[in-house]
Parts: sequence; structure tokens; C-alpha cells
Amino acid sequence: MATGRTTRDADPGLFGPGSVTWQLHADPVMWIGGVRALYLQALHPVAVRGVMINSGFQEDAWGRLMRTASFVGTLTYGTTDAAEAAGARVRKIHRLLGVDDPELLLWVHCAAVDSYLHVLRRSGVPLTDALADRYVDEQRVSARLVGLDPAGVPDSTAALARYFTDIGPRLAGGADALTVFDFLREPPVPPVLRPARELVWRRVATLAYDTLPDHAHRLYGRPAPPAATVTRRLSATTGLLRRIPGRLRWRVPPGHIPRAMDRLGPDSRPAPFSLSVRAAILDAPERERHHHGAHGGDSTTWRTPTPG
Repeated sequence: MATGRTTRDADPGLFGPGSVTWQLHADPVMWIGGVRALYLQALHPVAVRGVMINSGFQEDAWGRLMRTASFVGTLTYGTTDAAEAAGARVRKIHRLLGVDDPELLLWVHCAAVDSYLHVLRRSGVPLTDALADRYVDEQRVSARLVGLDPAGVPDSTAALARYFTDIGPRLAGGADALTVFDFLREPPVPPVLRPARELVWRRVATLAYDTLPDHAHRLYGRPAPPAATVTRRLSATTGLLRRIPGRLRWRVPPGHIPRAMDRLGPDSRPAPFSLSVRAAILDAPERERHHHGAHGGDSTTWRTPTPG
């Protein structure tokens, strides 16, 4: 994890530069993970029904995606007050819409954490099992802000795998899930943006879908693509995205990371690939080697060498 000089007395927020979350959430593969999470979340019939009724995602898909990204950015890189205020707004919306059922909130949380962790590791970000466990544990802070009791939220990759195994029988690829699938493949856009949808968005959405576990592909009624092919495509795509300078990439969502660096100093700059340098400190020899569950991701499988 990144360490170094920060501005004295500056508020690091809920995570801070010493966290795994701070380092990982700066990587552009998070966008692919976010879309994967939407595909996975749609397989819970009750949760997706609530989305269909209340969210209006079909009328404002891009706005909803950007609001979600901004929420994650604020929780990760904003001040403590800003993160707590963002959480309070989300909890209020959940109450007003009647979508604050803890079981459903837990499903949405776990599907997102699993998706982020899966695509990060599969795309080549060097995460030991200890660092992956720390990330899952840190995300219980985010769970609290959306209205969950952290004590009931998975705190390790093993606990996350058990959760997916337990909830697997309740998942289904029903009509609502297929509506989300079709929508994510081809969201409505103004005519001027249709070429970009075909060239960029469709490829991102397809790649995000292809990274789902085999169980999800079966529920959607489509054959799973060859795993090695998906991994190569994911690595190649994120390799290109990582070549875009951070100061440019980090403007979407607007300015969370640059503002955090302005607040805390240049040594707070996130560096996901620096995690491997310090991984041995957190990896105890006796740590259990966690394996993936049947219904979630398989984040321990996709270790690849650090570029360069």
C-alpha cells in the first residue's frame, strides 16, 4: 500500500492512502467491474424488480452510472463529512423508495465487491490473498453507509464465497434480468452517440458480461466464453486504459482523486500496482488460501505478473 508524506492535519476520509481500497479504486478496470456488477445484481429476482420499478435506469442509464461512480468516488477519496453525507442521502432514498431491505442491500453490496475484486485481479493487478481479504473487510465501511450492519457483511474472500454459495438457489435469469441484459448491451442514446455506443460501450458491456462466473452465464441462458480468451481480452483492454494518464482518467467521475491529492499531498497518489511491493508484509504463512464459490467470482484464480 502506498505510504509517504501527506499534508498535516488533512482529513484522509474513511479509507485514506494507507488502505487497499484507496489504491484499487483508482484503476480504470473499476468501470468494467461496475458493469459486471449490474449483470450479476440483476440475477436476484426481488432486487432487480425493485430496480425496474423505482430506479428509472432505462430513461437515464448514463446518469445512474455516473451517480454510482461518483458515490463510490466520494466514499473512497472524499472527506469524512462528504462520505457520511453521501451515505445519508443514499439511505434516505432507500427508505423513501422502500428498497432498504437488508437482504437486498447485502446482495447489491456483495455483487459489487465481488465484481470489483474479480476484474481487478483478473486484469493483472497484483493482489495477494491477504490484500484481497483486506479489501473485502474495508468494504464493510461502504456497507454501513448504505444502511447495513457491518457485523453481518462478509469480511474476507472466504466469507464472500460462502455468501454466494448460500444465496445461489435464490438467483434466477427471469424476464427482468433479461431486460437488464438487453438494455446494458444496447442502451438508448441520441443518434449522434450511436457510433460510440457500437465502438466503445458494446465492447465494454460484452467484456463485463463475459467475466461473469459460469453459474451466471447458465442463468442468462448463454454459453460461457472460453475463460482464457476472456482473460486475454480483459488484460489487453485494461492495458490500453492504463496508458491514459491518470490526471486525465481521474476526471471521470469529476475530480475525486485530484482533489484528494490536493488535500493530502502528492504522496497520496493511488498506485494499484505498488501493492505487490508490500504484499509479503500482510501475507502470513499460515493464512488460509481462499477458493472461489460457485456463484460469485473467482478472484484468486486470475493472478498475472505485474507489468514491467
